[in-house]
Amino acid sequence: MAYVNSNEFAANTFDAIVIGSGISGGWAAKELCDKGLKTLVLERGKDIVHLKDYPTATKNPWDFPHRGQLPLTVKQENPITGRCYAFSEATEHFFVKDKEHPYVQDKPFDWIRGYQVGGKSLLWARQTQRWSKFDFEGPARDGFAVDWPIRYNDIAPWYTHVEQFAGISGNRDGLETLPDGDFLPPWEMNVVEKEIQKRIMAHYKDRDVIIGRCAHLTKPKEIHLQQGRGQCQARSLCERGCPFGGYFSSNSSTLPWAAKTGKLTLRPDSVVHSIIYDEKKQKAVGVRVIDAHTNKAIEYFAKVIFVNAAALNSNLILLNSTSNRFPNGLGNDHGLLGKYIAFHNYRGSMSASFDGPMDSYYYGRRPTAVMMPNFRNVHKQETDFLRGYMTFYTATRPGWGHFTEGEQVGAAFKDAIAEPGPWGIYMMMQGETIPKENNFVSLSKDQKDKWGIPQLRISVDYDDNDEKLLKDFLVQGAEMLDKAGCKNIATNDSKQAPGLDIHEVGGIRMGRDPKTSMLNEWNQLHNCPNVFVTDGACMTSTGTQNPSLTFMALTARAANYAADTLKRGGL
Repeated sequence: MAYVNSNEFAANTFDAIVIGSGISGGWAAKELCDKGLKTLVLERGKDIVHLKDYPTATKNPWDFPHRGQLPLTVKQENPITGRCYAFSEATEHFFVKDKEHPYVQDKPFDWIRGYQVGGKSLLWARQTQRWSKFDFEGPARDGFAVDWPIRYNDIAPWYTHVEQFAGISGNRDGLETLPDGDFLPPWEMNVVEKEIQKRIMAHYKDRDVIIGRCAHLTKPKEIHLQQGRGQCQARSLCERGCPFGGYFSSNSSTLPWAAKTGKLTLRPDSVVHSIIYDEKKQKAVGVRVIDAHTNKAIEYFAKVIFVNAAALNSNLILLNSTSNRFPNGLGNDHGLLGKYIAFHNYRGSMSASFDGPMDSYYYGRRPTAVMMPNFRNVHKQETDFLRGYMTFYTATRPGWGHFTEGEQVGAAFKDAIAEPGPWGIYMMMQGETIPKENNFVSLSKDQKDKWGIPQLRISVDYDDNDEKLLKDFLVQGAEMLDKAGCKNIATNDSKQAPGLDIHEVGGIRMGRDPKTSMLNEWNQLHNCPNVFVTDGACMTSTGTQNPSLTFMALTARAANYAADTLKRGGL
């Protein structure tokens, strides 16, 4: 559609447009607004206002009709979303339902989504680790992906920038494989976790066991109080939305901060159809939106556009942004768009028992686990598979009221259920997968959603490298637990489809060469530099760490670069 009303055109014109309001979109909005840019944030889902729109945040188990469990009908209607650990009677309003937003699975893929203001920042697991120099250097050294156009030193100041504002708890461990950050006080390991840590590190000289790092305010600083946030209460009800602002989300942190500048316009219920490319100006000039309720097409205009719709949706938007100049998708001269999708391999886990002290327990529900940075193929190629995996473990005791053997009545039974049960250990992997051309997404030629946008086709799968890496974890994990004195060790391959890790990345990857990558070192499209992509779609490789902190840092870095370039008359 074309605007003939100049007043309407002016009202729909901004300095910058951000597509998506999740973790990276919120950061783009904050940084651009802080730099004085009039910024429009487009969110396809409903509005969620911090504090006001967390309907289950303070409910007790008995306040739910099914005590938090989903009715069978809901499970049957949502076989994909229902596999997510956080999907429950208390959180289902924050999840995309299977029938409402269909997609095409050329290969099994569990696409977990949250369409609302804040996106999955309301639902994420909040684990935040920096990448190391080995992660940015790995592709160039091992040849498993194109070379990253940046190195650790390029992003390190931006890690610090986002850590200080978001609030990351952790210990300064001095590890080369997992650099320290600007941390709040760490959470503490319990007595059994410390014992296992001591035994593993005594036996293996290349394996460092540390307390996890997470986006929770253990001791808020002034910058967090200015955001209106408070201390984490260790409730482990985070995916309901935190009324304390104890964990980082767009809703409690970056979006309200951006709004206070007076530069933010937030438009929910705005399904982005495509980015508008002007053939004469040879640049993107705006974004075409379909109103979620009226199906009316609306166009918004800006000098710079940030694409932060989450990895696969960002691919969808660019694939659907066609023009005479870019008939195969915006910036897609070499057919790379949508290819080299990667994810994290979560299939391996194990359980064990531990004869720990029965007079010891722990406080609250800690929001992080004990973790071990990757120790495979760090300095050089050492195994018959590429890359490696992070390892996480926890030691817990069943709560009061656990099942006990013997008589189920009487004084002895009452005494027994008043005590916690024996110590149990759970260990899991987070494995790096290799970006491959045959792991890709594309647009369906014949199936569209209810707004007339082609559905996404997903063709992503494991390969032999993933199977070898999984096998190595199961062997090494069991050996480590055995050396630590654990018993009854049982290993498990969940055989879950890709996607349930919710760490999918790639498709619009960064790189040095426009012939082998979509984005440059500042996250700009090589062939359309006023469009930036800074969510998971931009990632060249996955690393073994949780990705969200890197999304945040890349976004802050790119947004500041974009704002400064605009002020100099560029873009």
